[in-house]
Amino acid sequence: MAKYIGPKCKLSRRAGGADLMLKGRGRSLESKCKLDTLPGQHGARKQRPTDYAIQLREKQKLKQMYGVLERPFRNYYLKASKKKGATGLLLLQMLEQRLDNIVYRMGFSATRAEARQLVNHKAIEVNGKTVNIPSYTITPGDEISVREKSRAQTRILSALAVAAQIGFPDWMEVDEKGVKGKFKTVPSREQFLPDINEALVVELYSK
Repeated sequence: MAKYIGPKCKLSRRAGGADLMLKGRGRSLESKCKLDTLPGQHGARKQRPTDYAIQLREKQKLKQMYGVLERPFRNYYLKASKKKGATGLLLLQMLEQRLDNIVYRMGFSATRAEARQLVNHKAIEVNGKTVNIPSYTITPGDEISVREKSRAQTRILSALAVAAQIGFPDWMEVDEKGVKGKFKTVPSREQFLPDINEALVVELYSK
């Protein structure tokens, strides 16, 4: 799978100064990145961004935050648009229910990229069975755990300790000692970051 390996600060500046959580929990980009300027030699552009540019930037921000490429991201949108309910919210919920994201949310990894690596390396189980597909959809009631052979990994234990200090999302419960957790319910809109504007993404794809 293709992935971005360039400077993470550049992506955050391009996303309008948003912290895409690419550096890991508790590691703010503000100290190292000039988030108030756009990438490029001359900093911020003089011209006012068009509506299309604003919508595109919001889509790119979501893709980079969840580590999803264009084709699967568009497929998520198409699936969301065919369901009853607010398309933007359904899109966010689908992204949030990805296995790699749940592994990250439960604190088993410092970043979503690291979570994808754990899944690909068969270190994660869903309901007692090994799953190595990062895009696998987790549903309410599913139990996610780190395989016994991988539970002693320093990076997993370190990430879990930091996540426990910050706190876990309300829609899941985590057993730190057992290095496992349960996905209780799909998050509501109020439980997502307030600086995400999914309506702009819907407007972009609706053209």
